[in-house]
Amino acid sequence: MKFLQLIILLFSLTAHTQNNDIVGKVTDNSNNEPIAFATIYFPELERGTLTDHEGVFKIENFPSGYYKLIVSIIGYETWSDTVNTSDTKVISIGLNSSVIEMEAIIVSTPFHKLQRENVMKVERQTVNDLKNQGAANLAEGITNIAGVESITTGASIGKPVIRGLSANRVLVYTQGIRLENQQFGDEHGLGISDSGIESVEVIKGPASLLYGSDALGGVLYLNPEGFAQVNTSEGDILANYFSNTNGISTNAGFKTSGKKLKFLVRGGLAEFSDYDTKDFRVTNSRSKEYDFKTGIAYQLEKFQSELRYNYNQSNLGIPEEIGEQTTNKTPLLPSQKIDNHILSLKNKMFFKNSSVEGKFGYTFNNRKEFEDEDGQKLTALEMHLSTLSYDIKYNLPKMGKLESIIGVQGLFQTNTNFGEEALIPDADLKDLGLLATAHIHINEQNDIQLGMRYDLRSISSKERGTLTEEGYFAPLDRDFSSFNGAMGYKANLSKELTSRINLASGFRAPNLAELTSNGVHEGTNRYEIGNPNLSNEQNFQADFALEYQNQHLELFANAFYNKVNNYIFISPTGNAIDNNPVFDYLQSDAKLYGGEIGIHLHPHPLDWLHLESTFETVTGKQDNDDYLPLIPANKLTNTLRVEFRKLDWVKNPYASISLRTTFNQNNISIFETPTNGYNLINLGLGGEIMVLRNRMTINLNVTNLTNEVYIHHLSRLKPDGIPNIGRSINCGISFDLMGAGS
Repeated sequence: MKFLQLIILLFSLTAHTQNNDIVGKVTDNSNNEPIAFATIYFPELERGTLTDHEGVFKIENFPSGYYKLIVSIIGYETWSDTVNTSDTKVISIGLNSSVIEMEAIIVSTPFHKLQRENVMKVERQTVNDLKNQGAANLAEGITNIAGVESITTGASIGKPVIRGLSANRVLVYTQGIRLENQQFGDEHGLGISDSGIESVEVIKGPASLLYGSDALGGVLYLNPEGFAQVNTSEGDILANYFSNTNGISTNAGFKTSGKKLKFLVRGGLAEFSDYDTKDFRVTNSRSKEYDFKTGIAYQLEKFQSELRYNYNQSNLGIPEEIGEQTTNKTPLLPSQKIDNHILSLKNKMFFKNSSVEGKFGYTFNNRKEFEDEDGQKLTALEMHLSTLSYDIKYNLPKMGKLESIIGVQGLFQTNTNFGEEALIPDADLKDLGLLATAHIHINEQNDIQLGMRYDLRSISSKERGTLTEEGYFAPLDRDFSSFNGAMGYKANLSKELTSRINLASGFRAPNLAELTSNGVHEGTNRYEIGNPNLSNEQNFQADFALEYQNQHLELFANAFYNKVNNYIFISPTGNAIDNNPVFDYLQSDAKLYGGEIGIHLHPHPLDWLHLESTFETVTGKQDNDDYLPLIPANKLTNTLRVEFRKLDWVKNPYASISLRTTFNQNNISIFETPTNGYNLINLGLGGEIMVLRNRMTINLNVTNLTNEVYIHHLSRLKPDGIPNIGRSINCGISFDLMGAGS
């Protein structure tokens, strides 16, 4: 309580500050020529601007203190340093040319550094890049990130898998807060549209130090689009067409910013009919999605506040067997309707050498499943999940080379059933976590990061149903707690070579389905029996990363070993109830190991030519050497891409061809079957043109060029022998309404 009182006091303080006008100039180090339209950004204050034609920038009324400054532009290395704005009046910055893609701030780690400065390796991709590779949705797009896969039900439903771990072992963050949407089930998607999402960050490995329970396997961190620059307005319209599903995905947005007040709004619609294979359409794999996002921010010199809201409605068919062959987009029965409301508030106050940040979130998930009963639409399942979360961190004053953060996180969650059936009982959940972490920048070659955390989770549920009958839930009252720590070391072995070693522990409290299930799970056609005596999953993972990078060659190698004690898994008992096989939840120690390697070559003088290759592998076993279920097969991806700086009539044109080879998966659990390997060829091209003085971006992709018939090992339609999606021609157009106002 004393800590919370201190935080409230800090928020209420009004600090006297002296403000300056910050002026600077950005030039090319090789010839001292000014660089126009470079991005100037202070990430801690979330303030920035662009350089003018003379390479000059100016930010008025800037607070005094020590702040990190990031300068970036395509074609140059990203520049990063801490500046003292109390004494600095003019900043001179020289950039070195580079054909390597410019770096961005990593938001999912506590100190918001560039990737090359991070002790922890984090994968980052922009949503535009994922779409340019032909992805129809976010769940499909993340599978282009090495080490990430998706458990899918048809073409519209997918849940992330990071290095073999999924469901409640992978935490999803959006708008800076936890996304809670009954993620124990894999027959529904994320409930988030990619419209209004700027980039995706993936922490591969235990992140319990930063995020608590459910981050045992990693974190998928979704960064929302930023606000417009000060005193500017922007608008855009995007549309995509997918031939295979006769689908469309479109959204439009507008944002405007003054000196203190900022506003944005975006609306989206996506509709897909049943996906097509080489021989037939997969009945009821269709979907409709509606999405609305808005945000408002208010910024003073030493205080900023940001409020965002997202409403998403997904109407999803549940494919069962091959039937009618149409391109209708309205789901048949059985189907799902999922409503997600996500409200987030972020406040941040700055002092001379420290800051305090509070993130507060409210999510409401309404999940309904509909069935056909005697020709009537029956609401068989309706679950309401309300979650109130908080995350308060204090960035302590920097002491020499030491940066440190202390914080408190937690949530209050309620699950309520309204349908005739129930997968889990009515229940309440409370989380409380205390953390401390530090980054030590020893010198230009060596960095250390370490931290520790304590978590307490309480789960209580109500009795439901009749004892000895299907659907009966006994009352539950359990507490789970855990201490966890992390330590990492980054060494710049040379200007081109960097190594990272990270050791971290993580934990996961068992979820309600694992503790209380007692009935048929329609999505899997099995009778599941929970175990109220399950213990925490507790893991320890070692990560090693080696990266080499120069002007024309990039190499990386990542290796990991993950030891999980009390791993929870579902196993058949050999019995059946009403012709449904009975499965119960067991625990056993397990281990997962593997990694990713890759190469990116852009040879001189052919800087426009890019040759990329990545290989990823993961193996999961119980201590008795039985394989774990739902482990993705090994995958090799080879891509040839050409990028030209500028042609007479098109800017930033590109063309690519990729071959994705997925190998046989024979390392299977006792209730899985082997999966054959396959090869997929994808093509892509695109560029930018000017229309009415505004930029139009056009992309054309062909996925599964040869119309290969294949089944992904993590497809939930695999037991029915239903293949994945066939050939698709995807076309996307984005039109920027620049200059909408000023």
